[in-house]
Amino acid sequence: MVRAVLMLTAWTLVLFAGVARAEELKVADVLKETQINGLLSAGYNYNWNEPHDRGIDLRPFNDKHDSFTLELAQLVFHKDATEPEQAGFRLDLNFGYTVPKTIHSTGASSSDDLDVRQAFISYIAPVGSGLKIDFGKFVTDHGMEVIEGYEDWNWNYSRSLLFYFAIPFTHTGVRGTYAVNDKLTLSGAIVNGWDNVTDNNTSKSGHIFAYITPVEGTTIGVKYMVGAEQTDNNGNLRHLVNVNLSTAIDKLLLRADLAYGKEEDVPGIGDSTWKALAGYLRFPITEKFAINARAEVFYDDDGARTGTEQDLWEVTLTPEYTLNENLLIRGEYRHDESDQEAFGEGGGTSESQDTIGINAIYHF
Repeated sequence: MVRAVLMLTAWTLVLFAGVARAEELKVADVLKETQINGLLSAGYNYNWNEPHDRGIDLRPFNDKHDSFTLELAQLVFHKDATEPEQAGFRLDLNFGYTVPKTIHSTGASSSDDLDVRQAFISYIAPVGSGLKIDFGKFVTDHGMEVIEGYEDWNWNYSRSLLFYFAIPFTHTGVRGTYAVNDKLTLSGAIVNGWDNVTDNNTSKSGHIFAYITPVEGTTIGVKYMVGAEQTDNNGNLRHLVNVNLSTAIDKLLLRADLAYGKEEDVPGIGDSTWKALAGYLRFPITEKFAINARAEVFYDDDGARTGTEQDLWEVTLTPEYTLNENLLIRGEYRHDESDQEAFGEGGGTSESQDTIGINAIYHF
């Protein structure tokens, strides 16, 4: 009897060991298919207004005067779905002392230094050429500029006023994307709203996008979003129209970004509108050195976006040098102007603000 029990125990251990080994192999296979990428961005900014609060106004990502800053350390884990019936996922973890607190969505546990930038599951449904469905939290498709990551960063170090104030950062919901042909891609989404992990009311927001490639090297994006974004209010709608253009003339690369927003009965303001237009150019002088420039205007007619009724404009010049395939260095000069005294200067205020900065990006 004892011998039988010992033999049964031995066989049980062998069986469990085999199951454990099989599970280890499955996990190992999954890890082999998962890619890990990352980005580290650090910088220094100086505000010639030298405000007493040591800030840089209307610049949430680069908001510290005369200070070195670790702006973003990012890790990305992803398994990309590329063919019909394939599934995948993406998880972006952002650390840092300016970017995470700025883009942090409402409804999530508060942390100034950590943000789950994206976390979504993907599936390509076998419909036509393949309907890609993303479910979870994802970066907005609005705007020409991006929240920088290992696979994409902006031509300028600082972000535009349009990026900060005219459009959302992220959404939580479901998104579908379908390539009709090589000239037209359509996308639609149903989400909680602007930068909401959990909805602040019982109404959802809808998106519809069209990406058009009329000729090789030129892309046009036409995007519209509508939804009730005010807390516990399903009636007052916010509308956003966004049009993007990118093209090339020999080595000269050009981009344009247009945004128009309107919201009904904003608390304390009433009906409000805002408009922004940004233009960009990039000229590679050598394989490693390029000059980037941006000019934009932003009209916050009712103060709903910046907190002040004002007309703004800015120009930015950003020389860029690529040291190697992983390391990029950027310098920057920027001038901001308002028709109101919107910028700190010493112990007072000013209608303008001039800054310089330097930024290093390592990506893998």
